[in-house]
Amino acid sequence: MKVKIEIDTNTFVRFWLVVIGFGMAGFLIWNARTALMIIGAAAFLALALNGPVSWLAAKLPNRSRSLSTAIAFVVIVAALAAILFLAVPPIIQQTVSFIQTLPETVRTMSAQWKVFGDLVARYHLESQIDQMVASLQSNATSWLANFGQNFLSGVGTTVSIITEASLALVLTFLMLVEGPRWLRYFWSLYSDDERMQRHHIIFRRMNAVIAGYVSGQLIVSGLDGAFAGLTVFILSQVFPAAPANIALPTIAIMFILSLIPMFGAVIGGIIVILLLALNSVPAAIVFGIYFVIYQQIENNVISPTIQSKRIELSPLMVLMAVTVGLYMFGVVGGIISIPIAGCIKVLAAEYVKVEHHEEPVVTKPTMLARIVKQMHRKERKHKED
Repeated sequence: MKVKIEIDTNTFVRFWLVVIGFGMAGFLIWNARTALMIIGAAAFLALALNGPVSWLAAKLPNRSRSLSTAIAFVVIVAALAAILFLAVPPIIQQTVSFIQTLPETVRTMSAQWKVFGDLVARYHLESQIDQMVASLQSNATSWLANFGQNFLSGVGTTVSIITEASLALVLTFLMLVEGPRWLRYFWSLYSDDERMQRHHIIFRRMNAVIAGYVSGQLIVSGLDGAFAGLTVFILSQVFPAAPANIALPTIAIMFILSLIPMFGAVIGGIIVILLLALNSVPAAIVFGIYFVIYQQIENNVISPTIQSKRIELSPLMVLMAVTVGLYMFGVVGGIISIPIAGCIKVLAAEYVKVEHHEEPVVTKPTMLARIVKQMHRKERKHKED
């Protein structure tokens, strides 16, 4: 029995137009991913700082938005400078110390090599060892030959990162200063007060998702840094070889990298373990055990408790969002991927509600809605006169 399926021409054309449209949109997004990453990071920072800046502007005598934004930026730059001042010197010191003790380490390894050599001779592993050494020598020679090119490439990458970060900060400053004025203009374009109120509710929900995520992630990252730094300090008292001056760098490293969802804390933990291993292998092992246990507690207790009812995304959606963000836009994409996914969920829920002709949630009109409504009334009255 043959089944004949008839497709309307308009439906067929619309289907392929949608497919082509999605393909072109994906192509444009991929080619403009750097610019979109900068704009997205700036918008994310602006929304995250909007609350403190608005609070500070309300406290100033002239309620200057520009001055409050400038003060907030000075505080942020000072905090970043303090973190670099506290974190970088101890790391450099530990690296220099490791280089200074490297000859002694080599002599110790040479003394142990005799025992290792006896084992190699007993099991006839000379050829395998020779191949491994030759491979290492070849790789080292290749790396040294390309050192100049790698160095220039690294300098270019660093300059590019600094340029992009500076542009993102400038955009963030302008968004914070001009954002309220643009929002007022945007809401004034609505002629339907009910529709404006509904869209304003959606906007407030999206803003709440981003603000909730930022505050929750800052709390989780702060706890990561504090507990990791305290653990390193305790280990420095138990193991004399472990330096206590890397406790503050540990706090900074764990706090900053823990802002990256899912993977950031793991990267930070590995860096701290390597720093400890340069001085005390037992301390590094104990910290590794602590880190594994703490990550289980954080992932199953701390983070769900703090982030509950803030994002309202399942673990699968979080993992998918972070994976897409990291692979498309790098570290910044990984940071902003979860709040973007939360905002998409808000929009999708509203779309489903409209498609099913559900009544929108009506709340008490906001002050902005009342102001815009009064503006419309004055305009209509002026036209009538």
